[in-house]
Amino acid sequence: MAKKKVRVWSEDELILTFGLTRKDSTYPLLAAWLSVEQPQLVEYEQSFFEQMLYLAKKGADFWNEETLKMRFISPLLSVLVRLEDTQNRYESFYDKEIAATVQDIYLQTETDFMLAKGIGDIAQTPYFHFQEYKRSKKSPPEPMAQLIEAFLIAQETNKNNKPLYGAVITGRSWQFVVMRNKEYAISSLYDATNKEDLLQIIAVLRKFKVILETSLLD
Repeated sequence: MAKKKVRVWSEDELILTFGLTRKDSTYPLLAAWLSVEQPQLVEYEQSFFEQMLYLAKKGADFWNEETLKMRFISPLLSVLVRLEDTQNRYESFYDKEIAATVQDIYLQTETDFMLAKGIGDIAQTPYFHFQEYKRSKKSPPEPMAQLIEAFLIAQETNKNNKPLYGAVITGRSWQFVVMRNKEYAISSLYDATNKEDLLQIIAVLRKFKVILETSLLD
């Protein structure tokens, strides 16, 4: 069987091809997610937070993709955000290839990290967070385009009309993204080397876990 050709999309091409509309950070769904107070860290969390902040300031502009993921993002998610689910309702998946046919067009991309309902190594219902660990927005393919493509694939896979949540990380910069139907919105930049921004990143990710467990799970 011939292997399907995989196209590398730009964000503009996805907008034009699939009739998408890009909103700003005032989009209600995104604004509601980002509207959260900074967390009050307990002693061990504060110590770990200071370590993560130090590492970000020292290396975020220089780490390659894997180093950024292993030295900073994975520990942050595990220790300070605690995205694991003790009731086995969703799993974390890394470096997963996902694909679907959307509007008669075959889409395929690789997600660096996502939370999804699944069994073993099989992801069934993606919820979050197709993160692209790139040092620069110029790194092909475009991180934002990969995220939007992953959202389109997830919509086709899930078939539940629920919003999708995600983040794009380019070096020190974080942007949060929400997509519902044909509309998506992107936050302003958060700088992980800035103490206040890093605290807000943690708060936003913790709030997503609440949104997931109260609104997105079947």
